[in-house]
Amino acid sequence: MDNFITLPLVFLLELVTIVAAIIAGWYFGARRGRKILLTEQEEIISGKRKLADEEAARIVSEADSRAKQIEIKARDEMLKLTGEAEESIKRRRAEVDREIERLDRRREEMDRKVERVEQRDRDLNKRQSAIDKRKQDLDKMVEERKAELERVAQMTRDEARGELLAAVETEARSDMARRMRELEEELKEDSDRRARDVISLAIQRLASDQVSELTVSTVSLPSDEMKGRIIGRNGRNIRAFEQATGVDVVVDDTPEAVTISSFDPVRREVARRALSKLVLDGRIHPARIEKLVEDARKEVERVVREEGEGAAYQAGVPGLHPEVIKMLGRLKFRTSFGQNQLAHSIETAHLAGMIAAELGADVALVKMGGLLHDIGKAMDHEIEGTHALIGAEFCKRYGVNDKVINAIASHHHEVEQEYVESIIVEAADAISGARPGARRESLETYIKRVRTLEEIANSFDGVEASYALQAGREVRVIVRPDVIDDLAAMRLSRDVAKRIEESMQYPGQIKVQVIRETRSVEYAR
Repeated sequence: MDNFITLPLVFLLELVTIVAAIIAGWYFGARRGRKILLTEQEEIISGKRKLADEEAARIVSEADSRAKQIEIKARDEMLKLTGEAEESIKRRRAEVDREIERLDRRREEMDRKVERVEQRDRDLNKRQSAIDKRKQDLDKMVEERKAELERVAQMTRDEARGELLAAVETEARSDMARRMRELEEELKEDSDRRARDVISLAIQRLASDQVSELTVSTVSLPSDEMKGRIIGRNGRNIRAFEQATGVDVVVDDTPEAVTISSFDPVRREVARRALSKLVLDGRIHPARIEKLVEDARKEVERVVREEGEGAAYQAGVPGLHPEVIKMLGRLKFRTSFGQNQLAHSIETAHLAGMIAAELGADVALVKMGGLLHDIGKAMDHEIEGTHALIGAEFCKRYGVNDKVINAIASHHHEVEQEYVESIIVEAADAISGARPGARRESLETYIKRVRTLEEIANSFDGVEASYALQAGREVRVIVRPDVIDDLAAMRLSRDVAKRIEESMQYPGQIKVQVIRETRSVEYAR
């Protein structure tokens, strides 16, 4: 039992001893290994330190070497720059020395020039003194000569100057008049040629009829017995007719005809149509008269509207106000010197459009102005004023273009012409009225115009006689040559023409020709 217990204890002690020996061996081995490791690390560190010191020494040595090289290079560069600077300074110093020498020479030259100028001034002063003395001598001689000339000529200097200026003025006026005549002839030839081309082209393109239509105010009757029926018992029929139409019915000795008289062409046309229907119908009494007059008025209104629309269509003028078209159509029953005014307006519109196309103006506005230029004649017996101003005011009320308004108002120069279209409308109106066959003129009107032309020409000072020629298309004015010179003759022709334009109404144009003739007569004895 004791042995059995002693054996494990021994075994345990031996086991503990072994374990303790192992632990002690491990401990002392570890310490020895650590010492060895530390020794090796110190050796490695010492080697690296030694290598680092060697590398540092090498780097320092290389740095010293490079520093010495840089120092040597910098010293060489500094020496080089110093040499260049010294060389540049030498060059600049040489240039400055040369400039100083040049300035010294210039100063010497300027001194010499100043000396020469001063010498010249002294010489000029001497010459000026001599000139002044000579001038005084010459002035004295001139005064003596003037006095001698005045004595010989027996006139003062002012009188001689006046005669000289008068002679020069006369010569200058003569030259100016001649030159003005030449320029006017050149301009006239050129303008006449251009105007003839434009107007002849426009007239050739427009084919118009001769005057053949007149407003008829005479109604034919089947027999003279109808006159009594028209008059009626105690004149009741004719009074009813005149009251309904606003016209005068003239029943005279004219066989088988009665005459209708009225200043209103539309009323006259209504009365003519109504009376013609009464004569055809045969039933003439107040009630029938009123009915037929009303029918005739409606018929004439329809005709007026159709004629106005047709005129606008023929002239190529769209967009007119209905009231303007209606007033335009009334010109169908209005004539001037035998020329129907509606046909004249259409013809004027065509001519104006052609002229405007040739001259580059506004064709549409010119056509409208030509068509409406005489629209005032349809109402000039109802409103106070000239037909041009009345027509312009009427068209302005219905929104017609301002250029057209100016063309209407100014085509007889009652207002100023502001646009080229206004001048074209005036020219077309004159062409339409003055072309052969356009108008008829009474003998009384012709004689009156000729007499007025001569009276206007004779009213100017210096006119000896005047004669109207070519049916009043030309007036020749003979002047006194001692009163009117060439320049005054030119002014006189313009003044006479202007006076004719302001005071007369005439178709086309009137030529004013001033004749100045000088005759010198002497007798040999």
